Order: sequence, then C-alpha cells, then structure tokens
Amino acid sequence: MVNLSKTVKNVAEEGGDTLNPASVNNVAVDENSAGQRVDNFLTRLLRGVPKSHIYRIVRSGEVRVNSKRVEASHKLAVDDQVRIPPVRTAVKPAMQSAGPVSARLEHTILFEDEALLVINKPAGLAVHGGSGISRGVIEQFRLERPQAKFLELVHRLDRETSGILLLAKKRAALVALHEAIRNNQTDKRYLILVHGVWPDQKKRVTMPLQKYVLPSGERRVSVQPDGQHSETVFHLRQQFAEFSLLEAQLVTGRTHQLRVQLAHLGFPIAGDDKYGDFAVNKQMQQRGLKRMFLHSADTSLKHPISGEKLRLAAPLPAELDQFLQKLKAGKA
Repeated sequence: MVNLSKTVKNVAEEGGDTLNPASVNNVAVDENSAGQRVDNFLTRLLRGVPKSHIYRIVRSGEVRVNSKRVEASHKLAVDDQVRIPPVRTAVKPAMQSAGPVSARLEHTILFEDEALLVINKPAGLAVHGGSGISRGVIEQFRLERPQAKFLELVHRLDRETSGILLLAKKRAALVALHEAIRNNQTDKRYLILVHGVWPDQKKRVTMPLQKYVLPSGERRVSVQPDGQHSETVFHLRQQFAEFSLLEAQLVTGRTHQLRVQLAHLGFPIAGDDKYGDFAVNKQMQQRGLKRMFLHSADTSLKHPISGEKLRLAAPLPAELDQFLQKLKAGKA
C-alpha cells in the first residue's frame, strides 16, 4: 500500500474525495484542526464513511496518533501525525450527486463571514448524519464546500425543530462559542405552542434530566432525581382557548430540555411525537399542524472573533405562522 503524507490543508485544497480510500494515509494536523477530537477529525476527512465504522477503526487501533493508539475523544495538537487506514465509503456516487441539500439551504443563510455561518434550519432536516440518515446539514455543507478548511456545528437542533443553527468556520470561533455557551453568555429564545392554559406570565423551571436508550436504540430523556440540572425561563406570549404560545429562554442546553420539561409540567408541545399528547397531535394534524411547534427564533451573542454584539433572528416558518393565524381567528 502507498503511504501518503499530507496536511489537512492539502486535503482540503484537493477537493472531491478528501483521502485515497484504498491506501494508508498519514495526515499532519494544522492550526485549524488543533484541539479537535479524533472522531470529529476523521468524520470531516472521511466523507461518506459511517460514524460506526470510524469508531470501529479507532477502537481497533488502526487509527494512530504519533504512532500511538488513542481514544475517540483524544484531542489533537498542531503537527500531530494521524495514521488513517484504508476505508471504503458507504455513500455511493449516485447518492452524492442527488439534489444538493445546501443548494436548497442557501436561501436560509441568516449571517456569514470568515468565522461564522448561521442558517434558519428547516424542520425535518437533521443537523448531522447517523441513525439511517446518510447526511445532514453539516455533511452536506462540507460536500458542497470542499475548499472549506474548517466547518463544524457549534450546537445541535432536534430534527423536527426549526430555526437558528450556528456553524463555525474557524477552530478559534468554535472554541470561543463553546466557552460562551458554557458560561451562559449567549441568549437563545424559542417560540413554542403548548397544549393547555399556561398560568404565569413568567416562570423559571428547573428539573434534573437523565438520558436513556430504548430497546430500539432511540434516545430519550426523563426527569430523574440524579439527572443533570436543566433550567429554562418561560414567558407567556399569547393565550388561546386550548393553547398557549410561549417564549423559552434557555439557561442550560440539555438534550430535549424544552420538550421534557413542558411535558412533565403537563403542557406538551403541540405536534411533539416523542413526549407529546398523541391524541391531541392527531387532532392537530387534522386541523393543519403537521409538525412540532418548536422554533429557535432569536439568539444574541458576541461575535467569537471581533467581540461585536450580534442579534440573530429567524422568522417563524410559514406553516407555523399560518396555524397561529387560524388560532387567532378561532378557525383551528
């Protein structure tokens, strides 16, 4: 086998397939990849390779950093030498040449500069591949922008949640944004329609949340005494006969936080197929609501490089706005 020696920059500039999948590849880590986990580094370079296979070759020791075995969570440093074994991509060329997702997403870009890319993610689109999904937002943008030296998700949104999604175009931006999120220096607001009459104009909710996995492999979250602390401030925006429109201000950002907190309080999100009221959801579908009413509408933060204050707003999707208008008119 041919032993190729490249830098991450060389790989990015070549475009197309990032590495020769039939050969052993040695890749030198540059400044843009320093601090990145091994599994995320490989996911970026081995486009089309399932994450399950990436974890397998790391566990087996086929992936080496400076000739040593490492864990998937190992963080890379500048000039580290990463050995990548021969791999076969799972995505066929025909799949890759099918309708490009990012072309359909160009009109959803809210903000972009040299460090940051912000989109208004549509509902029904996963942020990353896995669990039977060939590719999500991040994989498709990498595919469509082969010259990009760095592109990573800053955070996640559930597949059925729409709204503001942040992607970093520089490692320094990613690190700064993660630190800002950890230190509660960002202000994220969601618009949510819940079933029931919300009693308070403002309510701070704290709950311990615990992740678990169903026999099918699906991830779920429940309220458990030994769970992680979660906190949200809910504001009542509008009251209808059977529903309440809330604005949720995240203090923490746990998996499924808003969905589980509201369901536990007896105010399930309209259209939530995991934690919601299934009978109500069925009625909502007949009355025109075909998706979960959860939208990331507003985010305020400091620019990760310049420090400039940014206010990002994503308008309510047409299908949600139309349902609200029906509620206001008493037609839903």
